[in-house]
Amino acid sequence: MHLIPALLLAGACVRPVAPVDAPVPALRYPEARRDDVVDTYHGVRVADPYRWLEDPDAPDTRAWIDAQNELTRSWIQEVAPVRDAIRARLDHLWDYEQVGLPWREGGRYFYRRNPGTLNQAPLYWTEGLEGEPRLLLDPNALSSDGTVALAGYAPSRDGRLLAYGLSDGGSDWTTWHVREVDSGHDLVDRLQWIKFSGASWMPDGKGFFYARYPEPESALQSVSKNQTLWYHAVGTPQERDVQVYERLDHPEWGFSPVVSEDGRWLVVHIWESTEEKNRVYVDDLRDPDWSLVPVLDRYDASWSFLGNDGTRFWFQTNKDAPRSRVVSLDIARPEIRTEVIPESEDTLQGASLVGGRFVASYLHDATSLVRVFDLDGRFLRTVPLPGLGSTGGFGGRSDDTETFFSFTSYADPGTIYRYDTASGEVTCWHRPEVAFDPQAYVTEQVFYASRDGTRIPMTVSHRRDVTPTGDVPTLLYGYGGFNASLTPSFRVTALQWMEMGGLYAVANLRGGGEYGESWHQAGILDRKQNVFDDFIAAAEWLVSSGWTRPERLAIQGGSNGGLLVGACLVQRPDLFGAALAAVGVLDMLRYHTFTIGWAWASDYGTSDDPAMFPVLYAYSPLHNVKPGIAYPATLLTTGDHDDRVVPAHSFKFAAALQAAQSGSAPIRIRIETRAGHGAGKPRAMRLDEAADTWAFATRALGWTPMVPPPAPSPQP
Repeated sequence: MHLIPALLLAGACVRPVAPVDAPVPALRYPEARRDDVVDTYHGVRVADPYRWLEDPDAPDTRAWIDAQNELTRSWIQEVAPVRDAIRARLDHLWDYEQVGLPWREGGRYFYRRNPGTLNQAPLYWTEGLEGEPRLLLDPNALSSDGTVALAGYAPSRDGRLLAYGLSDGGSDWTTWHVREVDSGHDLVDRLQWIKFSGASWMPDGKGFFYARYPEPESALQSVSKNQTLWYHAVGTPQERDVQVYERLDHPEWGFSPVVSEDGRWLVVHIWESTEEKNRVYVDDLRDPDWSLVPVLDRYDASWSFLGNDGTRFWFQTNKDAPRSRVVSLDIARPEIRTEVIPESEDTLQGASLVGGRFVASYLHDATSLVRVFDLDGRFLRTVPLPGLGSTGGFGGRSDDTETFFSFTSYADPGTIYRYDTASGEVTCWHRPEVAFDPQAYVTEQVFYASRDGTRIPMTVSHRRDVTPTGDVPTLLYGYGGFNASLTPSFRVTALQWMEMGGLYAVANLRGGGEYGESWHQAGILDRKQNVFDDFIAAAEWLVSSGWTRPERLAIQGGSNGGLLVGACLVQRPDLFGAALAAVGVLDMLRYHTFTIGWAWASDYGTSDDPAMFPVLYAYSPLHNVKPGIAYPATLLTTGDHDDRVVPAHSFKFAAALQAAQSGSAPIRIRIETRAGHGAGKPRAMRLDEAADTWAFATRALGWTPMVPPPAPSPQP
């Protein structure tokens, strides 16, 4: 996140927001009936009294949603001075130009740009890197509330056409169209029921490959399976698309197509879940009769296609290398593999073949470093980075003379650099015009011992004048799953937390990918409790090190991180003053029965498995809520039509917590309409949610924040 001028810390520029001192009334919650629903899992009877809340459109559920939102809105009115001041300041901090990485095709560059105040970032293109930007697609013009988002796009190789997908109301479902770049007009193409797929163009620009699901009975509740692979010819209706491949005998298989740079091969990554494993099938596109041939047909490792020279293919893989490496093979004899870039002590996060070289991005103690190798794996150089942070990008083709990458950290909102593939020169292409003083804040990495003695890294960031007093309002953030790594990144909301005088901590828990596949494996299935132990140990370290105390400590996470927060608040309710769980996976016995939930079984296992049922039952947040416990103040946030982590998770957990709460801390749920899991959420909606969340947290921690006033408007 970017930092702010030191002058804002001066007393004349910062005002305390008056706390709300009105007496707290007795907690009363909307009635949630308890039905006599019982499931039997491997001989164990488990009650599910709030099963009726799984249908988000049922009249009883809608009435409950309305009542909960009214309760939350009335609470917001009680804290309006704090909330409104926070939102105004957050709006000001968020008002800076945000530019995405350029994508080059046919001498044209495509990138997204938001001047700072738009709900969605429009897409622009230029003729040459220094050409005049031309607006190609403005999602803000597609809906009055900003909830139609550009979910993905792919220019044809000559840069004349653009395939793009739109998401409505935060849904994972996308509808794809084709637009002429020069005219800005759409063609007749309209492709539906696409989820978890992009578009890969044929070199001639006449069509592209994509994957889609059958039309579901219910977009929110139906399980998404039986994805199929298709070819779409530009200018034709979807009904005339040609099916390339299907596997009805493997309904959980999904397909990610890539056309090789030379245009000869269709390379298909076949996945089964969120697990870091896949198969690879190929088709020789010179043959008019498409026929996928298995090349890597064992589901035992990850294989990411990097490029090819004829039948010689390069892959990044974690096969026999938990921290990943690069290998080559001839697709005629794929069992014979040559190591090109060996596994190192650092985790290979991603690699690309650009400019006749491999650009390899590594993680070292959860921060980025980038190395360049020739095609034989000889080390050439390290790409200079401006500090400790996170990189992304380095895309392109094997004959490109340039590539672009982004760098972000807790002190950098996202600078984009151009990298010369021949000379190794790095030049700044776009730096956000944000006023900040890096010296006003500090970030340090610490290590602490988890319950079993495992050494866990954590970053702590704060204003330089904030010191360990034992009373610092502290926000602890975590995720811990699906091989995802939490690296230093820019978050305006975290900046505001620190600006107000709080400590912001991010723990790199097991289950993530910071130290490779072994780190991931240490936090999944019957080892998932390690993740919760790591997070609890982080909280205990923040207390024992003298930074804070439980009453001043809030925990936060979303999706799998929402599970983390839910599990920890029911396991250690005494350790936290506030719990903030967004779109969380909270019913671990039924999560796999909705939409794409089955794909998470690689990390969680399912209750159908007699070996995993007792593990899931032991930590499932919903099933471990106990009456008579004083739970910390809890705010659950979700979208009423989230079709990834369905809102029933949050609905049922909120009802259970409200019924069980014996303490005086409030349990609130904030249910957004016209919103899904989070992707594509408009700026205004994000501002409102963040302001409500921080207002809830500050009151729960008994904290009177110091909120700088927004800058005065320019005078006419």
